[in-house]
Amino acid sequence: MTEVVLHIYDVTNSGSDKTNNTIVQVNKFFKDGIGLGGIFHSAVQVYGDEWSFGFCEQGTGVFSCPAGKNPMYTYRECIVLGNTNHSIFKVNQILRELSREWPGHSYDLLSKNCNHFCDEFCERLGVEKLPGWVNRFAHAGDAAVEIAETTAFRLRQAKTEIVTASKVAYRFFAGVASNNSVAPNSPSNSGRGTPRFQANWFKNFITTGAKPSSSDLESHSEEMLGQQQQHGTETPLRQNSRQDS
Repeated sequence: MTEVVLHIYDVTNSGSDKTNNTIVQVNKFFKDGIGLGGIFHSAVQVYGDEWSFGFCEQGTGVFSCPAGKNPMYTYRECIVLGNTNHSIFKVNQILRELSREWPGHSYDLLSKNCNHFCDEFCERLGVEKLPGWVNRFAHAGDAAVEIAETTAFRLRQAKTEIVTASKVAYRFFAGVASNNSVAPNSPSNSGRGTPRFQANWFKNFITTGAKPSSSDLESHSEEMLGQQQQHGTETPLRQNSRQDS
């Protein structure tokens, strides 16, 4: 049984003293001031050295250095996570497995960084994971990316559905207009209404998604009555009412 310690650093490897100082101040405010989190590098110490994960073009991203002595960052603090029951032989086996599973080119600031590696390493060691504030900024950024991608997908889906519905509506009304132009006064087309009524109804459908208003229906009925009177026919209102009852 041996102790497992988490070492935390301020990420001050930007190459700019101004940027590095800004990061330190941000970490002081968000972590020390309000307890939210910050921009940190972490490493897990077990059986001597500390182990962490970083970017490289080839090979594993898992690396080690003397505990609390990583020269790339500014040391901040350490947290004891508990004791592991694994022997040094078992820990070395776990590290060999992680080295294969965590290649350097797979590093991602939001979804696969050093803090994510330490979380998994701690889980395999059987000790507590990192405190939430250590990687909270990355989690927040990852959630923002996921929300943005989901929103973009839904917008694309809605656009596709609207375009499809528009094409169907266009073909339908183009067919109706074609039928009316061939035989506008034939009995088979009389129930579909005049082009003016169709245009009003289609405009109302596109803008509000509603059915024809009562005023449109009344106007359509008056038009139909006038056409039938011109052709010497009567409007079978009584017959229709019986069929509907």
